[in-house]
Amino acid sequence: MILDLRCKHFKSKIVHLKSQIKMFDLDKWQEIFAAISKNKLRTFLTGFSVAWGIFMLIVLLGSGNGLENGVQSAFGGDAVNSMWVNAGKTSVAYDGLQANREIQFTNADREWLGANYSDAQNLTSRLNLWDINDVVYGTKSGNFSIRACEKGMIASEKITVIKGRFINDKDVAEGRKVCSVGKMLVNELFNKEDPIGKYVKISTIPFKVVGVFTDDGGENDMRRAYIPITTAQRTFTGTNRVAQLVFTMEDMEQSKDAAKSIRKLMAERHNFDPKDDKAIFIWNNLVEYQKVMGVIIGIRIFVWIIGIMTLIAGIVGVSNIMMIAVKERTKEIGIRKALGATPWSIVSLIVQESVFVTAAAGFIGLILGIAVLESAKKFIPDSEFFQNPHVDLSVALYANGLLIVAGLIAGLFPARKAARVKPIEALRDE
Repeated sequence: MILDLRCKHFKSKIVHLKSQIKMFDLDKWQEIFAAISKNKLRTFLTGFSVAWGIFMLIVLLGSGNGLENGVQSAFGGDAVNSMWVNAGKTSVAYDGLQANREIQFTNADREWLGANYSDAQNLTSRLNLWDINDVVYGTKSGNFSIRACEKGMIASEKITVIKGRFINDKDVAEGRKVCSVGKMLVNELFNKEDPIGKYVKISTIPFKVVGVFTDDGGENDMRRAYIPITTAQRTFTGTNRVAQLVFTMEDMEQSKDAAKSIRKLMAERHNFDPKDDKAIFIWNNLVEYQKVMGVIIGIRIFVWIIGIMTLIAGIVGVSNIMMIAVKERTKEIGIRKALGATPWSIVSLIVQESVFVTAAAGFIGLILGIAVLESAKKFIPDSEFFQNPHVDLSVALYANGLLIVAGLIAGLFPARKAARVKPIEALRDE
């Protein structure tokens, strides 16, 4: 019986304490909102500086991601470790030969490079049939890109075969009239019909479809048909010339110096100055990718610096405003302490107000920043330089969390000053 009474008494104390805490917290928030409503313009300007800081950070980060996505897309159509060698014209005289001499690659160059440069993986010759683009199936026709190559092209172009197969060695050796076609070509000419084994006419010549592919390069790359290079030479050009020599390199570090080695080998074979950059053009995808990504990383660091400095400016503004607020409420704080308010209650009141203003403004800036990025997705078309501007939600929330912590720190200094106010001195303050 006595134990039950004690339990009831203890429970009633807990309930009473909880009600006091709730009333105390409610009173605090009422005071905070009263202080904010009393100084609306000052609170608005303080919150605006914080909101602008987080807004700018989100927009800048999203724009940086948009630039990076554009670069990734531009390089995404080809393997990062691919290398493309194109024939050009000599710009200087060399070994008794005049300048402006045209360099021409043939099938023999492809075989010679494969025999003399062992680091070249997935080596293929390539020929672009610019004047041949009419593809017909039944009553349907369309303009598509026709590329002649070997099986190694599948690695350099990052081609994914989704049905059938790609061009193989036997196709090239026998000069077969076969083709592997892109998904967009299939959608336009075949609709829902299975294209494997069917014949399409390329410039009135029948070619058997042996495979369907997709390409990371986008829709334009999927509006292609690949045919064996020997077939293209015999059927359309009547020569053994090739436009490009393409290959990949397994060793990323070695590929950085590959251009010098290739130029030296080709200079020996075609008798031109190895220092002549116009005799042949070499595109090293890895080197170019690293250059551009270096710029993107620099932009990202710059964005973070600008964004953080803007946030710091906003936080300093919050701290200064809270210092002014403490100065204005010195007498009020003195009366509170005279009536028994603890230093912690004074500190918590000031800090809560600072955190509330900072958090509310930060979330407004965060929402507005995300809204601007979402609008940009709709109204700014994707290009090879800018695509899908966005910010990871985790990064945005992390930035806002840091902002709230900074708001707490910003309010702590004026709060400590308020807690040290002596009631007698405060009551004398005018």
